[in-house]
Amino acid sequence: MKELQDIVKAFDRAQKAGKQTALATVVHVEGSSYRRAGARMMVTDDGQLTGAISGGCLEGDALRKARLVMAQQKPMLVTYDTTDEDDAKLGVGLGCNGIIHILIEPIDPSSSNNPIALFKQFLSKREPVVLITVFTLNDKQATQPGTCALMNKDEQVTGAFPDSIIKDAVLIDAKDVLKNGNSVTKTYIYEDRFTCFIELLQPAVSLIVVGAGNDAIPLTKLAAVLGWQITVIDGRANYIVSERFPLADKLIVTKPDDALSKLSLDDRTVFVLMTHNYNYDIAMLKRLLPLQLPYIGALGPKKRLNRILDELREEGINVTDEQLKSIYGPAGLDVGSENSEEIALSIISEIQAVLTKRNGSSLRYKAANHSRGGEQIVQQSLTENI
Repeated sequence: MKELQDIVKAFDRAQKAGKQTALATVVHVEGSSYRRAGARMMVTDDGQLTGAISGGCLEGDALRKARLVMAQQKPMLVTYDTTDEDDAKLGVGLGCNGIIHILIEPIDPSSSNNPIALFKQFLSKREPVVLITVFTLNDKQATQPGTCALMNKDEQVTGAFPDSIIKDAVLIDAKDVLKNGNSVTKTYIYEDRFTCFIELLQPAVSLIVVGAGNDAIPLTKLAAVLGWQITVIDGRANYIVSERFPLADKLIVTKPDDALSKLSLDDRTVFVLMTHNYNYDIAMLKRLLPLQLPYIGALGPKKRLNRILDELREEGINVTDEQLKSIYGPAGLDVGSENSEEIALSIISEIQAVLTKRNGSSLRYKAANHSRGGEQIVQQSLTENI
Protein backbone atom coordinates (compact mmCIF):
# COMPACT_ATOMS: atom_id res chain seq x y z
CA MET A 1 0.00 0.00 0.00
CA LYS A 2 2.72 2.48 0.99
CA GLU A 3 4.64 1.49 -2.14
CA LEU A 4 1.68 2.37 -4.38
CA GLN A 5 1.22 5.69 -2.58
CA ASP A 6 4.87 6.57 -3.12
CA ILE A 7 4.80 5.49 -6.77
CA VAL A 8 1.75 7.65 -7.53
CA LYS A 9 3.38 10.68 -5.90
CA ALA A 10 6.64 10.07 -7.77
CA PHE A 11 4.76 9.73 -11.07
CA ASP A 12 2.99 13.05 -10.55
CA ARG A 13 6.35 14.73 -9.85
CA ALA A 14 7.86 13.12 -12.95
CA GLN A 15 4.94 14.34 -15.08
CA LYS A 16 5.44 17.92 -13.91
CA ALA A 17 9.12 17.63 -14.76
CA GLY A 18 8.39 16.20 -18.22
CA LYS A 19 10.07 12.85 -17.54
CA GLN A 20 9.26 9.49 -19.07
CA THR A 21 8.42 6.66 -16.67
CA ALA A 22 8.17 2.88 -16.59
CA LEU A 23 6.74 0.46 -14.06
CA ALA A 24 8.45 -2.78 -13.01
CA THR A 25 6.20 -5.37 -11.34
CA VAL A 26 7.08 -8.74 -9.86
CA VAL A 27 4.34 -10.84 -11.50
CA HIS A 28 5.39 -14.34 -10.43
CA VAL A 29 7.90 -16.02 -8.15
CA GLU A 30 9.00 -19.65 -8.11
CA GLY A 31 10.93 -20.67 -5.00
CA SER A 32 12.68 -18.14 -2.80
CA SER A 33 12.86 -14.38 -3.32
CA TYR A 34 13.14 -11.19 -1.28
CA ARG A 35 9.87 -9.71 -2.64
CA ARG A 36 6.69 -11.51 -3.59
CA ALA A 37 4.43 -11.01 -6.60
CA GLY A 38 2.92 -7.54 -6.50
CA ALA A 39 6.13 -5.73 -5.53
CA ARG A 40 6.58 -2.68 -7.74
CA MET A 41 9.13 -0.05 -8.67
CA MET A 42 8.74 3.02 -10.85
CA VAL A 43 11.67 4.22 -12.93
CA THR A 44 12.17 7.62 -14.55
CA ASP A 45 14.24 8.20 -17.67
CA ASP A 46 16.91 9.94 -15.58
CA GLY A 47 17.29 6.91 -13.31
CA GLN A 48 15.21 7.80 -10.25
CA LEU A 49 13.71 4.75 -8.53
CA THR A 50 10.62 4.58 -6.33
CA GLY A 51 9.62 1.32 -4.69
CA ALA A 52 11.57 -1.94 -4.84
CA ILE A 53 11.42 -5.29 -6.60
CA SER A 54 14.20 -6.97 -4.60
CA GLY A 55 16.51 -6.34 -1.70
CA GLY A 56 18.58 -4.06 -3.95
CA CYS A 57 20.06 -6.72 -6.21
CA LEU A 58 17.78 -6.45 -9.23
CA GLU A 59 17.23 -2.72 -9.32
CA GLY A 60 20.34 -1.83 -11.33
CA ASP A 61 19.64 -4.33 -14.10
CA ALA A 62 15.93 -3.46 -14.09
CA LEU A 63 16.84 0.22 -14.53
CA ARG A 64 18.80 -0.56 -17.68
CA LYS A 65 15.95 -2.61 -19.10
CA ALA A 66 13.39 0.02 -18.09
CA ARG A 67 15.28 2.64 -20.11
CA LEU A 68 15.05 0.33 -23.13
CA VAL A 69 11.32 -0.12 -22.50
CA MET A 70 10.83 3.65 -22.37
CA ALA A 71 12.81 4.15 -25.55
CA GLN A 72 10.88 1.48 -27.45
CA GLN A 73 7.54 2.12 -25.71
CA LYS A 74 7.08 -1.64 -25.53
CA PRO A 75 6.57 -3.78 -22.39
CA MET A 76 9.17 -6.42 -21.59
CA LEU A 77 9.07 -9.56 -19.43
CA VAL A 78 12.36 -10.29 -17.67
CA THR A 79 13.22 -13.47 -15.78
CA TYR A 80 15.97 -13.81 -13.19
CA ASP A 81 16.84 -17.42 -12.43
CA THR A 82 18.81 -17.49 -9.20
CA THR A 83 18.78 -21.27 -9.09
CA ASP A 84 21.44 -21.10 -11.81
CA GLU A 85 24.95 -21.36 -10.41
CA ASP A 86 26.07 -18.88 -13.08
CA ASP A 87 23.89 -16.20 -11.49
CA ALA A 88 26.88 -14.71 -9.67
CA LYS A 89 28.72 -14.43 -12.99
CA LEU A 90 25.87 -12.32 -14.35
CA GLY A 91 26.36 -9.81 -11.57
CA VAL A 92 22.84 -10.17 -10.16
CA GLY A 93 23.84 -11.87 -6.92
CA LEU A 94 20.36 -12.17 -5.40
CA GLY A 95 21.37 -14.49 -2.61
CA CYS A 96 18.04 -16.33 -2.96
CA ASN A 97 17.19 -19.56 -4.71
CA GLY A 98 14.26 -18.90 -6.98
CA ILE A 99 12.98 -17.66 -10.30
CA ILE A 100 11.60 -14.11 -10.40
CA HIS A 101 9.51 -12.90 -13.33
CA ILE A 102 9.31 -9.12 -13.69
CA LEU A 103 7.13 -7.21 -16.12
CA ILE A 104 8.46 -3.78 -17.14
CA GLU A 105 5.97 -1.54 -18.94
CA PRO A 106 6.10 2.07 -20.13
CA ILE A 107 3.52 4.38 -18.57
CA ASP A 108 1.56 6.31 -21.16
CA PRO A 109 0.09 9.42 -19.48
CA SER A 110 -2.34 9.89 -22.37
CA SER A 111 -4.03 6.54 -21.63
CA SER A 112 -6.93 6.84 -19.19
CA ASN A 113 -6.30 3.26 -18.05
CA ASN A 114 -2.55 3.34 -17.54
CA PRO A 115 -1.30 1.61 -14.36
CA ILE A 116 -1.02 4.86 -12.38
CA ALA A 117 -4.60 5.79 -13.26
CA LEU A 118 -5.74 2.40 -11.96
CA PHE A 119 -3.69 2.88 -8.77
CA LYS A 120 -5.27 6.29 -8.24
CA GLN A 121 -8.74 4.80 -8.61
CA PHE A 122 -7.90 2.26 -5.91
CA LEU A 123 -6.35 4.85 -3.59
CA SER A 124 -9.34 7.21 -3.91
CA LYS A 125 -11.56 4.95 -1.78
CA ARG A 126 -11.22 2.67 1.24
CA GLU A 127 -12.33 -0.42 -0.65
CA PRO A 128 -10.60 -3.63 -1.73
CA VAL A 129 -10.10 -4.07 -5.47
CA VAL A 130 -8.63 -6.68 -7.80
CA LEU A 131 -5.89 -5.57 -10.20
CA ILE A 132 -5.33 -7.67 -13.32
CA THR A 133 -1.93 -7.79 -15.03
CA VAL A 134 -1.62 -9.79 -18.26
CA PHE A 135 1.61 -11.16 -19.75
CA THR A 136 2.89 -14.16 -21.69
CA LEU A 137 5.15 -16.25 -19.52
CA ASN A 138 6.03 -18.95 -22.05
CA ASP A 139 7.08 -16.52 -24.79
CA LYS A 140 8.96 -13.47 -23.57
CA GLN A 141 9.21 -12.13 -27.13
CA ALA A 142 5.43 -12.05 -27.50
CA THR A 143 3.34 -8.96 -26.80
CA GLN A 144 3.14 -8.28 -23.06
CA PRO A 145 -0.17 -6.45 -22.43
CA GLY A 146 0.72 -5.39 -18.87
CA THR A 147 -1.43 -3.86 -16.12
CA CYS A 148 -4.76 -3.66 -17.89
CA ALA A 149 -7.84 -3.77 -15.65
CA LEU A 150 -9.26 -3.19 -12.19
CA MET A 151 -12.39 -4.67 -10.60
CA ASN A 152 -13.94 -2.83 -7.64
CA LYS A 153 -15.93 -4.32 -4.77
CA ASP A 154 -19.15 -3.91 -6.78
CA GLU A 155 -17.54 -6.02 -9.55
CA GLN A 156 -17.40 -3.07 -11.92
CA VAL A 157 -14.43 -3.24 -14.29
CA THR A 158 -12.19 -0.40 -15.46
CA GLY A 159 -9.76 -1.08 -18.31
CA ALA A 160 -9.60 -3.47 -21.24
CA PHE A 161 -8.40 -7.00 -21.95
CA PRO A 162 -6.05 -7.92 -24.80
CA ASP A 163 -8.21 -10.88 -25.84
CA SER A 164 -11.99 -11.22 -25.53
CA ILE A 165 -11.69 -15.00 -25.28
CA ILE A 166 -9.96 -14.84 -21.90
CA LYS A 167 -12.01 -11.95 -20.54
CA ASP A 168 -14.94 -13.93 -19.12
CA ALA A 169 -12.68 -16.53 -17.50
CA VAL A 170 -10.43 -13.86 -15.98
CA LEU A 171 -13.38 -11.96 -14.55
CA ILE A 172 -14.73 -15.13 -12.92
CA ASP A 173 -11.36 -15.61 -11.25
CA ALA A 174 -11.19 -11.93 -10.30
CA LYS A 175 -14.55 -12.21 -8.54
CA ASP A 176 -13.26 -15.25 -6.65
CA VAL A 177 -10.12 -13.35 -5.55
CA LEU A 178 -12.26 -10.41 -4.44
CA LYS A 179 -14.44 -12.75 -2.39
CA ASN A 180 -11.78 -15.03 -0.89
CA GLY A 181 -8.80 -12.69 -0.69
CA ASN A 182 -6.07 -14.81 -2.28
CA SER A 183 -4.08 -13.36 -5.19
CA VAL A 184 -3.33 -15.89 -7.94
CA THR A 185 -1.27 -16.24 -11.09
CA LYS A 186 -3.16 -18.19 -13.72
CA THR A 187 -2.24 -19.26 -17.25
CA TYR A 188 -5.08 -19.32 -19.76
CA ILE A 189 -4.17 -21.76 -22.51
CA TYR A 190 -5.54 -20.25 -25.67
CA GLU A 191 -3.41 -19.41 -28.69
CA ASP A 192 -0.59 -17.31 -27.15
CA ARG A 193 -1.24 -18.68 -23.64
CA PHE A 194 -1.89 -15.50 -21.73
CA THR A 195 -0.87 -15.47 -18.09
CA CYS A 196 -2.73 -13.26 -15.62
CA PHE A 197 -1.60 -12.04 -12.21
CA ILE A 198 -4.89 -11.44 -10.41
CA GLU A 199 -4.02 -9.40 -7.34
CA LEU A 200 -6.08 -8.32 -4.35
CA LEU A 201 -5.29 -4.77 -3.19
CA GLN A 202 -6.42 -3.86 0.32
CA PRO A 203 -6.85 -0.29 1.63
CA ALA A 204 -4.34 1.07 4.10
CA VAL A 205 -4.71 0.18 7.76
CA SER A 206 -6.80 2.78 9.58
CA LEU A 207 -5.25 3.29 13.01
CA ILE A 208 -7.41 5.00 15.63
CA VAL A 209 -5.27 6.11 18.55
CA VAL A 210 -7.45 6.80 21.59
CA GLY A 211 -5.36 9.12 23.70
CA ALA A 212 -3.12 12.03 22.79
CA GLY A 213 -0.44 11.70 25.44
CA ASN A 214 3.28 11.89 24.71
CA ASP A 215 3.51 8.12 24.24
CA ALA A 216 1.02 8.32 21.36
CA ILE A 217 3.37 10.51 19.32
CA PRO A 218 5.92 7.81 18.34
CA LEU A 219 3.05 5.42 17.59
CA THR A 220 1.67 7.80 14.97
CA LYS A 221 5.15 8.39 13.54
CA LEU A 222 5.78 4.68 13.00
CA ALA A 223 2.32 4.18 11.52
CA ALA A 224 2.96 7.04 9.09
CA VAL A 225 6.14 5.34 7.86
CA LEU A 226 3.97 2.36 6.89
CA GLY A 227 1.47 4.55 5.06
CA TRP A 228 -1.35 3.87 7.51
CA GLN A 229 -4.23 6.32 7.90
CA ILE A 230 -4.01 7.83 11.38
CA THR A 231 -6.71 9.31 13.57
CA VAL A 232 -6.07 10.54 17.11
CA ILE A 233 -8.99 11.15 19.47
CA ASP A 234 -9.03 12.53 23.00
CA GLY A 235 -11.24 14.61 25.21
CA ARG A 236 -8.49 17.14 25.93
CA ALA A 237 -8.40 19.94 23.35
CA ASN A 238 -4.98 21.18 24.44
CA TYR A 239 -3.49 17.74 23.63
CA ILE A 240 -5.13 17.31 20.22
CA VAL A 241 -3.09 19.80 18.22
CA SER A 242 -1.31 19.43 14.88
CA GLU A 243 2.01 20.55 16.37
CA ARG A 244 2.02 17.38 18.47
CA PHE A 245 0.68 15.09 15.73
CA PRO A 246 1.78 16.53 12.37
CA LEU A 247 1.55 13.14 10.62
CA ALA A 248 -2.00 12.34 11.71
CA ASP A 249 -4.70 12.50 9.02
CA LYS A 250 -7.40 13.49 11.49
CA LEU A 251 -7.49 14.90 15.02
CA ILE A 252 -10.76 14.67 16.93
CA VAL A 253 -11.66 16.17 20.28
CA THR A 254 -14.53 14.09 21.59
CA LYS A 255 -16.10 12.26 24.47
CA PRO A 256 -16.44 8.46 24.21
CA ASP A 257 -20.22 8.78 23.76
CA ASP A 258 -19.75 10.71 20.51
CA ALA A 259 -16.54 9.16 19.21
CA LEU A 260 -17.97 6.49 16.89
CA SER A 261 -20.26 8.98 15.14
CA LYS A 262 -17.16 10.89 14.04
CA LEU A 263 -15.37 7.83 12.64
CA SER A 264 -15.68 5.64 9.54
CA LEU A 265 -14.91 2.03 10.42
CA ASP A 266 -14.22 -1.03 8.27
CA ASP A 267 -12.45 -4.38 8.54
CA ARG A 268 -9.06 -2.66 8.20
CA THR A 269 -9.68 -0.38 11.19
CA VAL A 270 -7.74 -0.98 14.42
CA PHE A 271 -7.85 0.78 17.78
CA VAL A 272 -5.24 1.39 20.46
CA LEU A 273 -6.56 2.58 23.85
CA MET A 274 -3.85 4.66 25.52
CA THR A 275 -5.50 7.57 27.31
CA HIS A 276 -4.24 6.46 30.76
CA ASN A 277 -7.72 7.54 31.86
CA TYR A 278 -9.57 4.54 33.25
CA ASN A 279 -13.07 5.96 32.77
CA TYR A 280 -12.39 7.09 29.19
CA ASP A 281 -10.93 3.68 28.25
CA ILE A 282 -13.79 1.68 29.76
CA ALA A 283 -16.34 3.90 28.04
CA MET A 284 -14.58 3.44 24.67
CA LEU A 285 -14.16 -0.32 25.04
CA LYS A 286 -17.85 -0.66 25.91
CA ARG A 287 -18.69 0.86 22.51
CA LEU A 288 -16.02 -1.01 20.55
CA LEU A 289 -16.78 -4.55 21.73
CA PRO A 290 -19.90 -5.12 19.57
CA LEU A 291 -18.14 -3.95 16.37
CA GLN A 292 -16.08 -7.12 15.73
CA LEU A 293 -12.94 -5.17 14.94
CA PRO A 294 -9.77 -7.08 13.99
CA TYR A 295 -7.66 -5.46 16.73
CA ILE A 296 -8.26 -3.47 19.91
CA GLY A 297 -5.04 -2.83 21.80
CA ALA A 298 -5.18 -1.81 25.46
CA LEU A 299 -2.15 -0.16 26.99
CA GLY A 300 -1.37 -0.95 30.61
CA PRO A 301 -1.12 -4.09 32.75
CA LYS A 302 -3.32 -7.14 32.35
CA LYS A 303 -4.84 -6.48 35.76
CA ARG A 304 -6.22 -3.15 34.55
CA LEU A 305 -7.80 -4.71 31.46
CA ASN A 306 -9.36 -7.51 33.52
CA ARG A 307 -10.83 -4.95 35.88
CA ILE A 308 -12.37 -3.08 32.94
CA LEU A 309 -13.88 -6.29 31.57
CA ASP A 310 -15.22 -7.28 34.99
CA GLU A 311 -16.92 -3.89 35.37
CA LEU A 312 -18.52 -4.23 31.97
CA ARG A 313 -19.88 -7.65 32.95
CA GLU A 314 -21.22 -6.19 36.19
CA GLU A 315 -23.11 -3.67 34.06
CA GLY A 316 -24.82 -6.59 32.40
CA ILE A 317 -22.74 -6.56 29.21
CA ASN A 318 -22.10 -10.04 27.83
CA VAL A 319 -18.44 -10.07 26.81
CA THR A 320 -18.23 -13.03 24.44
CA ASP A 321 -15.23 -15.22 23.70
CA GLU A 322 -15.31 -13.93 20.12
CA GLN A 323 -15.08 -10.34 21.34
CA LEU A 324 -12.20 -11.22 23.66
CA LYS A 325 -10.23 -12.55 20.69
CA SER A 326 -9.98 -9.04 19.26
CA ILE A 327 -8.67 -7.48 22.50
CA TYR A 328 -4.89 -7.39 22.95
CA GLY A 329 -3.83 -6.27 26.38
CA PRO A 330 -1.23 -5.43 27.33
CA ALA A 331 -0.86 -4.25 23.74
CA GLY A 332 2.26 -5.18 21.80
CA LEU A 333 4.64 -8.05 21.14
CA ASP A 334 7.08 -9.12 23.82
CA VAL A 335 10.28 -7.53 22.50
CA GLY A 336 11.55 -6.09 25.76
CA SER A 337 10.10 -2.60 25.25
CA GLU A 338 10.76 0.04 27.89
CA ASN A 339 10.37 3.58 26.50
CA SER A 340 7.52 4.96 24.41
CA GLU A 341 9.31 4.48 21.10
CA GLU A 342 10.01 0.81 21.83
CA ILE A 343 6.44 0.28 23.03
CA ALA A 344 5.17 1.86 19.80
CA LEU A 345 7.33 -0.55 17.81
CA SER A 346 5.92 -3.54 19.68
CA ILE A 347 2.31 -2.38 19.18
CA ILE A 348 2.74 -1.66 15.46
CA SER A 349 4.41 -5.08 15.04
CA GLU A 350 1.54 -6.82 16.82
CA ILE A 351 -1.06 -5.07 14.66
CA GLN A 352 0.82 -6.10 11.51
CA ALA A 353 1.02 -9.70 12.72
CA VAL A 354 -2.68 -9.83 13.57
CA LEU A 355 -3.81 -8.39 10.24
CA THR A 356 -1.57 -10.77 8.27
CA LYS A 357 -2.55 -13.71 10.50
CA ARG A 358 1.01 -14.33 11.72
CA ASN A 359 2.17 -15.19 15.23
CA GLY A 360 5.00 -12.64 15.40
CA SER A 361 7.71 -15.24 16.00
CA SER A 362 11.32 -14.93 14.84
CA LEU A 363 12.00 -15.72 11.17
CA ARG A 364 14.94 -17.90 12.23
CA TYR A 365 12.44 -20.61 13.13
CA LYS A 366 10.93 -20.74 9.66
CA ALA A 367 12.24 -23.39 7.29
CA ALA A 368 12.38 -20.92 4.38
CA ASN A 369 12.09 -17.20 5.06
CA HIS A 370 11.49 -16.01 1.51
CA SER A 371 9.74 -19.08 0.14
CA ARG A 372 6.83 -18.27 -2.16
CA GLY A 373 5.60 -21.83 -2.46
CA GLY A 374 1.98 -20.72 -2.34
CA GLU A 375 2.29 -18.69 -5.54
CA GLN A 376 1.35 -21.42 -7.96
CA ILE A 377 0.49 -21.01 -11.62
CA VAL A 378 -2.93 -22.53 -12.29
CA GLN A 379 -3.58 -23.77 -15.82
CA GLN A 380 -6.96 -23.30 -17.49
CA SER A 381 -7.76 -24.38 -21.03
CA LEU A 382 -10.04 -22.07 -22.99
CA THR A 383 -12.18 -22.56 -26.05
CA GLU A 384 -14.08 -20.18 -28.30
CA ASN A 385 -17.26 -21.03 -26.39
CA ILE A 386 -16.37 -19.77 -22.90
